[in-house]
Amino acid sequence: MKCVVLITGHYWHSQRKAGFHWLADAFWRKGWEVVFLTAPISWLSVIRRDYRLAYPVIQEANKLLPVQPKLWSYVWFTLWHPANLRWNFLNYLSRGLFQLYSKLPLGIVEAEIRRADVLIFESTPALLLFQRCKNLNPKAQFIYRVSDDLRLLRNHPVVLETEKQIVAQFDLVSVPSRNIYQLFAGLSNLKLDLHGIRKDLFQNNYPNPYPSKDAADTPNLIFVGNSHFDYDFLEQASQLFPNWRFHIIGPIANLPQKPNIITYGELPFLETIPYIKYADIALQIRAYSPGIESLTDSLKVIQYTYCQLPIIAPRYLSSSRPHVFYYQLGDASSIQQALIAAQNYDRSQIATNDIYSWDELVSKWVQILQ
Repeated sequence: MKCVVLITGHYWHSQRKAGFHWLADAFWRKGWEVVFLTAPISWLSVIRRDYRLAYPVIQEANKLLPVQPKLWSYVWFTLWHPANLRWNFLNYLSRGLFQLYSKLPLGIVEAEIRRADVLIFESTPALLLFQRCKNLNPKAQFIYRVSDDLRLLRNHPVVLETEKQIVAQFDLVSVPSRNIYQLFAGLSNLKLDLHGIRKDLFQNNYPNPYPSKDAADTPNLIFVGNSHFDYDFLEQASQLFPNWRFHIIGPIANLPQKPNIITYGELPFLETIPYIKYADIALQIRAYSPGIESLTDSLKVIQYTYCQLPIIAPRYLSSSRPHVFYYQLGDASSIQQALIAAQNYDRSQIATNDIYSWDELVSKWVQILQ
């Protein structure tokens, strides 16, 4: 039986289901043994009140725990990890310490790394483990799944430098957006692989979670996410369209208190699917930050598209998708125009035939590596 180790910033039991969860699931359903290795996480994460601490990551630290047969979770909890200290001087002083991250004891998971057939790295500070894993297992094949632009995540300079040094050494560099593809253009091992989805889950029947509409002009708009939220858009849009309902799923604090803004907090992934399926318009309303352009092809955009939802996004997230309607940040007129255009768009025109499942993506990788 083949074994894959996925080195990711996500925690297996998190309610937030990211691409790496679905990649692990797809490998497992193909009959592979899967080790889901969560890193980095350390006492610095505790100081910064990392959201993963809401789960029992400290209790599970450095234990190889079975999730189900042939699927394991391992939280590599360390004293420290490379983290942006916000001040250039502190980042400079910490370089030497952070470069030692890869030498910290791996514990029992080291044996899993030694016997793995494939190791898949996410774009996190755990990239510093690459050379150590290569030394431990030179026969394994290595994939870099660049789930995020490291600049957007504001990583420590030593992480950015490490990525630059090692990226050409991977057997495959797989990127989920056209914007990130441009960052690595010229690499011979580079592939553009947009996010997949669990088509079977989205095709299931679910009860409609929304209240019955009072009239045809009362659409339900959905946002699902946890970062870079454009508060100003929601403030203005909810005023412009007081009869429209804006549904916000995710740990977004300090939202406007209005009758037509309905908040749910963070929900398990499966509970979010009906809200997406039965919505009328999707919101990809992201405030600007350097590197935000990488979200043009985010997992949520793929899910919204699969459900044939018109999408609202700021102009700096422009793409070639005809069902995305854009506004200028802070401009009420463009917000109004985008929302009206989305409401009037013929959803049946939204193509979904080019969206593939996670199983199809994993099969593609296996074929490339063979």
